Amino acid sequence: MFKQEKGVTLVALVITIVVLLILAGVSITGILGQNGILTRATSAKNATANAAADENRMYGEAENYFKNFNY
Repeated sequence: MFKQEKGVTLVALVITIVVLLILAGVSITGILGQNGILTRATSAKNATANAAADENRMYGEAENYFKNFNY
């Protein structure tokens, strides 16, 4: 009878490491790439700041209009 060995073979270990490296590469690209999460977050932050500035400007214009309005 042959002795049955239990455990992980070297081939299975290498395949697992290769799959993990591929997943890590895809994840890093998704975070740091040209259209990654950080780039989109920075764009959203800038868009929000611009919208807030526009809203404050429009609020100031409306306030001045009503202050100078003659009844």
